[in-house]
Amino acid sequence: MSGREYLGEFEHIVILALLRLADRAYGVTVRQEIEARTGREVSIGAIYATLERLQAKGYVKSQFGDPTPERGGRSKRFFHVTAKGISAVNRTHRALRSMTAGLDLVRSYS
Repeated sequence: MSGREYLGEFEHIVILALLRLADRAYGVTVRQEIEARTGREVSIGAIYATLERLQAKGYVKSQFGDPTPERGGRSKRFFHVTAKGISAVNRTHRALRSMTAGLDLVRSYS
């Protein structure tokens, strides 16, 4: 992987949700966080597909919590952002800031 790879829009949003949720980040809470903050409805399948892709890239890791009775004895799978994921977020933010620097986005397209 080169140092010039950027996160896609949805990957970026998912990683930011993971960072906000910290130790409470699993599929359902990630979905709720994204919907609450963006107003964008997303399927749980899209969340898990993105989390799997981010994990394959080394940007997130997962671990299973303790089984819970309310889940029929199943464990929740918690996700957290790795150092490589933090670097990807920072790299993406720098690129976006650079691309928007000096633009008056409100006036440019109204």
